[in-house]
Amino acid sequence: MTVAATTNATTGTTSTSSTSSSTSADLVSGQNSLNSTYTSFLTLLTAQLKNQDPLSPMDTNTFTQQLVSMNGVQQQLLTNNLLQQLVSQSTGAGSVGSAVSLIGKQVTSTSSVQALQNGSATWTYNLPSTAAKATLEVEDSNGNIVWTGAAPSLTSGNNTFTWNGQTTGGGTESSGNYTLAVSATDSSGAAITPTVEINGTVTSVGASNGVTQVDIGSVPVNFSTITSVTN
Repeated sequence: MTVAATTNATTGTTSTSSTSSSTSADLVSGQNSLNSTYTSFLTLLTAQLKNQDPLSPMDTNTFTQQLVSMNGVQQQLLTNNLLQQLVSQSTGAGSVGSAVSLIGKQVTSTSSVQALQNGSATWTYNLPSTAAKATLEVEDSNGNIVWTGAAPSLTSGNNTFTWNGQTTGGGTESSGNYTLAVSATDSSGAAITPTVEINGTVTSVGASNGVTQVDIGSVPVNFSTITSVTN
């Protein structure tokens, strides 16, 4: 990875920028070389085992050394894979490195999962047009519908719904993450498609299976679902 420093002629400030293209290229080249070496090693070792003299088999120490060498190549392949993942996660748009700047800021995410904390969970649902009827359903983490009811507003645009944790049957749900589902129809009875968003403060960032994630409170969302950021 190379680091370049640039100076602003007006302000006199110096900034640094890093590029990972050469690092990524080097890793890919090294990976290809190691793959070729590993494949060749297995081919030669297999041929050697097939063609050895049964009356004079390969020396045990030599065979052990060859297995150790093969294991070393395997470890190098695993290390190279890990380095490639680290490079992709720490640089570029949507990476963990770029997402760190969101910690402590208010964000909006197109996620329907929200945390119930202190007896309150709030979602924003957007109706593309005025609805004649709209129904809300709250599901727990197991997909069970714990509350259902009419939407508080049928107006087109953003509307807010706050759930107090009470179930349809009169019980009270414990703190945790819950999902809001919205179904709506217009005056002609045709279905319209609402969207659901959540708002909150980013508490941490990370990666799962190579995908950058942002925690809004205790709710993990994909970095790509964030639509707005405010200080």
